[in-house]
Amino acid sequence: MMHSVLLSRKTMPPRDCDFDAPGWRVRVELKITLEYEVVSPRGADFIFHVHAAHTPRQTVTAESLQLSQAILAQLHTDPMTGNRVLCLHALPGPLSLVYAATVDLVHHSADPSTLREVPVSELPAEVLGYLYPSRYCQSDRLVARAAKEFGHLPPGYGRVLAIRDWVRQHVSFQSGSSNGGTSALDTLVGQAGVCRDFAHLMIALCRSLNIPARFVTGTDYGADPALGPPDFHAYVEAYVGHGWYIFDPSGTGIPMGFARLSTGRDATDVAFATIFGAFTSKAPVVHTRAIEDMRHHIVLPRHQSQALSSDPGYPRRGHVLSGLMQDSGGLSLKHRKLPSVESVW
Repeated sequence: MMHSVLLSRKTMPPRDCDFDAPGWRVRVELKITLEYEVVSPRGADFIFHVHAAHTPRQTVTAESLQLSQAILAQLHTDPMTGNRVLCLHALPGPLSLVYAATVDLVHHSADPSTLREVPVSELPAEVLGYLYPSRYCQSDRLVARAAKEFGHLPPGYGRVLAIRDWVRQHVSFQSGSSNGGTSALDTLVGQAGVCRDFAHLMIALCRSLNIPARFVTGTDYGADPALGPPDFHAYVEAYVGHGWYIFDPSGTGIPMGFARLSTGRDATDVAFATIFGAFTSKAPVVHTRAIEDMRHHIVLPRHQSQALSSDPGYPRRGHVLSGLMQDSGGLSLKHRKLPSVESVW
């Protein structure tokens, strides 16, 4: 028996998602099914990143969650990123999770030639963490390679696009060629991987050039069926033109149809499931469908040359005192490295 769970929203969708305004939008229906067998006698704790995020240009218009066990589940929303995290303690035995959602996307589009790279001194505080090396994106070890390949290119969206294209040209998509521990450096050497590996390598190269970049999860709308059954998808958002813009380094999907689930420094932060306890599992079952309704200006996703964003970024905050940027805690700002957790892909 499946138990429906009332989704308690700790934050509301951003106010500036005005779907009554003239313009076109994309509507995507998601369904994700996960099945586990908890073998620990005391049960197991689960952290899931399977809920569609709330962003200024992505709104969840309907959703449902069903669990096979009658257990308490807590849904938390990060007010800064829009990530939504489901936490629960499962009892020994089978556990099934079914999440379904209808998501409306009203992308911001821009002429790529107008998007410049943002100097580090002008970056909002919330973006700075995406400049640093992380577990799977060792950007500090790719500085020389990035400078050699891309240092001569004019800074801006075009250079980020060149990094995306370079990754596509130097890495082949091969299912089973990597594992949960494969890093950007491993992918650079092995020249093969899946979407997760393409994303890690592109992120590391961007950060090596002081371009903030983050890891994004969604579903692989538009992927060629020859690559396998529908699945979760990993892609990249780079911070240029004071906003987060979408890049798909693996080239397997249609970015206009990506409904965002979560964003993080790399796969460590946003694995679709992190599990504490002994378990077995089946392969995820993922379905994504786009809806067309021309009467209501709802169109099917398509490839396009414009730069796309579902997150315009953050306002710059702080107080300028004697030429120094100061926060409420004083002039000394320290970067605190967050602990790592295991990613499940």
